[in-house]
Amino acid sequence: MTPELQAVILGVVEGLTEFLPVSSTGHLIVAENLIGYRDTGEVFTVVIQLGAILAVIIYYWRQLTGQLARLFQGSAPARTFWLNLIVASIPAALLGLLFEKAIKAALFSPLTVAISAILGGIVLWWVDTRRHEATVALTEPDLDSVTTRQAALIGVAQAVAIIPGVSRSGASIVGGLLTGLNRVTATAFSFFLGIPILGGAGLYSLYKARHALGNIPGGSSTLVIGTVVAFVTALISVTWLLRYVSTHDFRGFAVYRVLMGAVILALLAAGVLH
Repeated sequence: MTPELQAVILGVVEGLTEFLPVSSTGHLIVAENLIGYRDTGEVFTVVIQLGAILAVIIYYWRQLTGQLARLFQGSAPARTFWLNLIVASIPAALLGLLFEKAIKAALFSPLTVAISAILGGIVLWWVDTRRHEATVALTEPDLDSVTTRQAALIGVAQAVAIIPGVSRSGASIVGGLLTGLNRVTATAFSFFLGIPILGGAGLYSLYKARHALGNIPGGSSTLVIGTVVAFVTALISVTWLLRYVSTHDFRGFAVYRVLMGAVILALLAAGVLH
């Protein structure tokens, strides 16, 4: 398999799973293992997240520019919106800076992904079941109703996703549901929250590995391929998920996570994964 084809496959995996509550990192770890891809310097899979982040920025461009314009007009809700993103980003950013290397060395494996997927699926099912949210269609997120306290708790929940397989979007959505947000608002806030967290991580990794980009399988051109593919597939994924959660709960994703974990454990037992 050529490096270019591997980049396309990983770009599709990243784009489709980054904003679904199923763990893009977990899927990428398994996918890399299956196709024999070695992420030199562990930079490729982080940098292609920038494509997924760009998809969210494009999708929410009007809302982002609107919130920015309201901020400069002195709007209190706009100030709270931007403050909430900062507050919710702090826990994950601190954990990433302090423990990223240790966690990558100790936990980046299919076994960790399998266990996290199963446990995460159980938690997602439990949280979604106890919510008893009305099944009426929810069309627009109410981001102005999110308090800074809720944002802080969502940020703490998101920080758990430093463990591969937990799912950043899943953890932040669960945090949002537990603090009282409805499905659409929790999902939209999770998307917005991904911009500083994933965007910052991608740019930081790109800067750190700037001298080693040529050592990536296929060279820096595969980074471009993976990023573009991740952008396109993430845009499709984000559009679909927001429509889906307006009329459906998250239990289907919970079942998927448990099945995913079981399949990974089976592949490990069969020696297909290692």
